[in-house]
Amino acid sequence: MTRPYVLLSVAVSVDGFIDDRSAERFPLSNADDFDHVDRTRAESGAILVGAETVRRDNPRLLVNSAERRAARVAAGLPEHPVKITVTSTGNLDADLKFWHHGGEKLVYTTDSGRATATACLGGLAEVVALGPAIDLGDLLDDLGRRGVDRLMVEGGGRIHTGFLEAGLADEIRMAIAPMLIGQGSAPRFVNPGEFPGGPARRFHLEAVEKLGDVAVLRYFPKL
Repeated sequence: MTRPYVLLSVAVSVDGFIDDRSAERFPLSNADDFDHVDRTRAESGAILVGAETVRRDNPRLLVNSAERRAARVAAGLPEHPVKITVTSTGNLDADLKFWHHGGEKLVYTTDSGRATATACLGGLAEVVALGPAIDLGDLLDDLGRRGVDRLMVEGGGRIHTGFLEAGLADEIRMAIAPMLIGQGSAPRFVNPGEFPGGPARRFHLEAVEKLGDVAVLRYFPKL
């Protein structure tokens, strides 16, 4: 059993924020970057977001390109990657778009959150309890047993922080948008944490790509 390759995907402002404080999702990316993200989704076996991101953004998390969906089917894959969310409490809203678009859905939760998640969703997703707390390594082990070879993690900050603190991220795809949000309480890519190697550790920068007015950086953070 092999754990999937883990790609963290994020769009940030020049001053490091992933959103503003408004109730609506703030558009950081442009059309070229959205298409690039769609291509990355199409190359993934599963896409993961935290439960807070599901609640806040109400995403569908689909492969939007019909050509890419057709290519997946021709390769013997489902039309869309598996969609995954993570919740400690199991408190989920079954009316959100996440549950009613695409194919297979997985919820990873705690032993105490399993009953709540199952009751909330009523069969819309498979609910998997990982124990008294959520261990992201155990989550990756379970995905490996399911045959998922590539996991795309799209946020939010708590989830990205967890993967980086645990040293489980193989790659970071960071799109930098040419704007300043400037709101100190707005969400950032990662929260304060204890990261392997500390501040002296430098990632390997593999590539920089210009997509319109957005710069996409590919970092490899593993030691």
